[in-house]
Amino acid sequence: MASSTEYIIHHLAHDNIALSDAPAGGFWSLHLDTFCVSLVLGFIFVFAFSVVARRAKVENPGKFQLFVELILDMVSAQVRDIYHGGKSKVIVPLSLTIFCWIFLMNLMDMLPVDLINFLNHHLADPEQKWRIVPSADVNATFAMSISVFFLIIGYGIKAKGVRGWLVELVSAPFGIKLAPFNLLLQLIELLAKPLSLALRLFGNMYAGEVVFILIALLPWWVQWVLGGPWVIFHILIITLQAFLFMVLTIVYLSLATEAH
Repeated sequence: MASSTEYIIHHLAHDNIALSDAPAGGFWSLHLDTFCVSLVLGFIFVFAFSVVARRAKVENPGKFQLFVELILDMVSAQVRDIYHGGKSKVIVPLSLTIFCWIFLMNLMDMLPVDLINFLNHHLADPEQKWRIVPSADVNATFAMSISVFFLIIGYGIKAKGVRGWLVELVSAPFGIKLAPFNLLLQLIELLAKPLSLALRLFGNMYAGEVVFILIALLPWWVQWVLGGPWVIFHILIITLQAFLFMVLTIVYLSLATEAH
């Protein structure tokens, strides 16, 4: 019988694969569970939306088509209200992908805490470590935020040109005479964006996962009393975090295309 500490450590441990001679779990290692679950959820999103797109009907649309159209309308409205960088064929699909993919990642936190352990015990190795919530892994959230970071730079250069972007980097907001100070502020602002995106999502989902694990340590009759309200509240959290990541991405890309 594992102790409470061993139980928590086991549930928060990743299935690591070393990418070099360094031991698994170090910097040069791959979290196989995060990678596989994220990939599967991405394919589920693409498959579901592609099926709806191919079978879309104007008359008598199905419930799932209406649900997808509702999400698309919501995302399009956010882009229309926030993004002021002119017409773009990328912003809406990008925002839709971010919202749906992160929501599906967060939704994995709704699965029972011991489900994976139960499956491992009966189908694989009982000692196998496997975390099911990709967004509770800081590596996944940073991977997404760093991608947004490069998009911010790319959109800024596209809107202002390389020279214009570099000039703004050293001249805004206090003029070219304070170029070193301006550059320092601009770099801090640039780096703060992916940092805040990654840590906000990771912190909320990691905390939610830990709370579920702690509830699972309680007697079964107490788990329902505490777990029920927490599940209802956490549904709001997982949706809100996906929405915030999407909205902030749109805001950052819009700011990148605007002059100071």
